[in-house]
Amino acid sequence: MSEKLNQLKEILAEVADLRNTAAVLGWDQQTFMPQGGSEARGYQLATLGKLAQIKFTSDEVGKLLDDLKAEYAGADPESDDAAYVRVAARDYEKAVRVPPEFVAEQAVVTTRAFEAWVEARQKSDFSVFRPHLEKVVDLVKKYVSFFPPADHPYDTLLDDYEPGMKTAEVKAIFDALRPKQVKLLKAIADKKQVKDSFLYGKYNDQKMEKFSREIATQFGYDWSKGRQDRAPHPFTTTFSVNDVRITTRFEADKPIAMLFSTMHETGHALYELGSKQEFDRTPLMGGASLAIHESQSRMWENLVGRSMAFWEYFYPKLQKTFSSQLGEVSLKSFYKAINKVEPSFIRVNADEATYNMHIMLRLELEIGMVEGALDVKDLPDIWNTKMDEYLGITPANDAQGVLQDMHWSGGAIGYFSTYALGNLVSAQLWEKITKDIPDLDQQFRKGKFDGLLGWLRENLHVHGRKFEPQELVKKITGSRINSDAYVRYLTKKFGEVYGL
Repeated sequence: MSEKLNQLKEILAEVADLRNTAAVLGWDQQTFMPQGGSEARGYQLATLGKLAQIKFTSDEVGKLLDDLKAEYAGADPESDDAAYVRVAARDYEKAVRVPPEFVAEQAVVTTRAFEAWVEARQKSDFSVFRPHLEKVVDLVKKYVSFFPPADHPYDTLLDDYEPGMKTAEVKAIFDALRPKQVKLLKAIADKKQVKDSFLYGKYNDQKMEKFSREIATQFGYDWSKGRQDRAPHPFTTTFSVNDVRITTRFEADKPIAMLFSTMHETGHALYELGSKQEFDRTPLMGGASLAIHESQSRMWENLVGRSMAFWEYFYPKLQKTFSSQLGEVSLKSFYKAINKVEPSFIRVNADEATYNMHIMLRLELEIGMVEGALDVKDLPDIWNTKMDEYLGITPANDAQGVLQDMHWSGGAIGYFSTYALGNLVSAQLWEKITKDIPDLDQQFRKGKFDGLLGWLRENLHVHGRKFEPQELVKKITGSRINSDAYVRYLTKKFGEVYGL
């Protein structure tokens, strides 16, 4: 290995340590930190973020990268070392444009914004969050200004989450998908609705959490390298390839949602845990993009967790655990209930047929905020109008509407389209997986998920961040990200559920 590459790896390992330490503090903030600690936590995160930024954007790192790009110019682009240099250079070229002082300021502002979001959501009062979100949006616009003008200002933000993708490209994918989903929703609306009242009874949250942990274990989540705790909004966080933690929440008015929340976050965690050990503390650790990450969480939550084969194994166990609620409910009735299509207010609980409509709504709002065509103060009203336009329902309060997601509090604007893109990728991967493993359903019926996990580890997880998302999807499936496979999946599944 090149001596200069060794030098770079030593520096970037320390950068990773600083960022992973900040991630530990971020995890604690959302799980166990007392409310009074928020101010100090903001400064702690600011200090770590600033130190990491200074170390990463140093002249020494820039010089090493310039030398290494020349040294590895003719190397196999799929080799780990060549990919290391390529990805590190790409990250550096973006990071060097962002002043360390800005990173520190953003950490303080977003820490306060998160605490304000928690309070606002509890009170269902957007006015509590509004001044903080205005500061977040101002900083997002300032961040965009650090970069050369793009085709669209949103491109700069999107590229942080989906390297190489453009706003126009995402819009084109969504424009092709939207009419097909609307057509399906109209067809379903004409059919007799399935019954699901038994899902909303009183369920013991401790038993539900225990059952969710059993599912995560069966999927292959290694508890010696992770843990599950509760948070206001479920998330997964990574501190190393040997420490990946998940969170969940219990909703008394929708208790079964905890199971799917845990499946979703387990999908994220399995991806992170599947990185090569040698990628730890390097720029190659983690997922290729957030859409690829979402393809994993949505796959385990929906294509696995809402399948009949999955519940043929798990339903007798769930029925026994909650006999008073489900004792008289057949497997077929339960399966239809968890796949019921009905417009709903909360994105994370939305069914597969309506979920993408939530994402398209948020994408429009984010683009509006970035362009300056939409004022933060008007968000609640615009949100409600768009909900009626897209899904035919209007939230009764801010908690049901504009305050339901935590992402904007953290400055994660440019993020939401990745959820829908992840749905599309999950279906593209699934068609390839079921071709390679034709007896996958039979394996699920026996409670065996190692075949699926093994395929994902070998074909996807192992690559970490080596490839850009479009490149990776084409490498595995033979085509770039598109909606065809997802539309086929939805049409077949809900055609069977609703007799279309």
